[in-house]
Amino acid sequence: MKQFEQSIYDLIVETSTNLPADVRRAIKAGAKRENAGTRAALSMATIANNITMADIGVSPICQDTGMPTFIVHTPIGANQIEMKRNIRSAVARATKDGKLRENSVDSLTGANSGDNLGPGTPVIHFEQWERDDIEVKLILKGGGCENKNIQYSLPAELPGLGKAGRDLDGIRKCIMHSVYQAQGQGCSAGFIGVGIGGDRTTGYELAKQQLFRTVDDVNPNEDLRKLEEYVIENANKLGIGTMGFGGEVTLLGCKIGVMNRLPASFFVSVAYNCWAFRRQGVLIDASSGEVKEWVYERGSAVSMKDEQEAAAQAAADSDRREVVLTTPITEEQVRQLRVGDVVILNGRMFTGRDAIHKHLMDHDAPVDLNGAALYHCGPVMMKDDEGWHVKAAGPTTSIREEPYQGDIIKKFGIRAVIGKGGMGPKTLKALQEHGAVYLNAIGGAAQYYAETIKGVDGVDFLEFGIPEAMWHLNVEGFAAIVTMDAHGNSLHADVEKSSMEKLEQFKEPVFK
Repeated sequence: MKQFEQSIYDLIVETSTNLPADVRRAIKAGAKRENAGTRAALSMATIANNITMADIGVSPICQDTGMPTFIVHTPIGANQIEMKRNIRSAVARATKDGKLRENSVDSLTGANSGDNLGPGTPVIHFEQWERDDIEVKLILKGGGCENKNIQYSLPAELPGLGKAGRDLDGIRKCIMHSVYQAQGQGCSAGFIGVGIGGDRTTGYELAKQQLFRTVDDVNPNEDLRKLEEYVIENANKLGIGTMGFGGEVTLLGCKIGVMNRLPASFFVSVAYNCWAFRRQGVLIDASSGEVKEWVYERGSAVSMKDEQEAAAQAAADSDRREVVLTTPITEEQVRQLRVGDVVILNGRMFTGRDAIHKHLMDHDAPVDLNGAALYHCGPVMMKDDEGWHVKAAGPTTSIREEPYQGDIIKKFGIRAVIGKGGMGPKTLKALQEHGAVYLNAIGGAAQYYAETIKGVDGVDFLEFGIPEAMWHLNVEGFAAIVTMDAHGNSLHADVEKSSMEKLEQFKEPVFK
């Protein structure tokens, strides 16, 4: 099997850089349903553009390539030990080549392995089957949407929906609530896999397995087919919309599986996946290790050109206020911004994620952050003789920094915080008191934003690992939307409130 490792490497690259055709079709259909000129429509258009850019550049669609999870079906007698060794080698190589972000960290020390290898990573599940070929499927599910996974134990009392019992209608309520609780933090519009039954571990496994189904397949279980159709139709009535900006398209796919359970337990497990639904598979010749065919139709067969052209036209026709700012930003400039404004940033910005925020609480900053823009981003970086280069640089989910952000704004005089999914009341209060603004970038649009970064001036705290380091970036034309302003307004709070009101209409039984 001389070619097996190369085949796995090719699978990783394809999965990371090229969304499969069924996912592209779902996104195209979703884009047509959003109202032209709205924040959600413009976000969908940016997503379409990013998909094309990643495909052409063979670069990660989203900078967060998650925890690589492989499902491997092997013939009886195949050498799984050698296969595992080759898969790990391919993962390390793909990481070195910038197709995967360095995402494996020690759970106790936080130290990054640098190659995506370590105890438990990557995840590899082997199963035997009565066929001569080898099938390998891979899913790259980022941390932002992984954090919006949720598990329910029935019976339960659900906000807005009341009691959910141990029946099909209780399951329905759990799934609807799972979409509500994700809001924009999981990079909606998204896809969900649902596992009914099992124990706490196998329920989540079943839910993730559903994400390997194609978007357009039909559930052979009639009850589950009806439930899938119900969820797709009604979850989009919650008004959460793309990126949680409000809109017509919140969910693009729902797949449900069921297994037996213990009499004492009734779990409903939901695996949430962002719009950057990166999964692919290959059928491999067991003798040569070469790829015989791709399991899912490859994405390049479905063009996103129409959506890109529509985006350009919508942007040209939009009367939305656009403000160009160059860092450092003044408090007076920030106080003039309102929720809904599009901000175009030029100049220097700094990245900062979990490790940086924790460090800054107790230490001075290595650079002057007064008037600065702080970007919640863990980029994919490559280094050559000319220095560091950004390969992918979309926003990370901001809510993780809620315990720190307000204090850091006050301490250092930061004027703009950039991320996705919004932040909470503590940060909103700090924005108002100290004169700062939250800018929502488009989650997953790693190539779109990487193109705006014209240079890397430096880096601090590289010992935290590449995603967690503080990168000094020179940007030009970096666009994001004001969703929390210095006047106490939060689009995220408004959408969450209105979607809860809409969720309540689904309280009454539907399936009996």
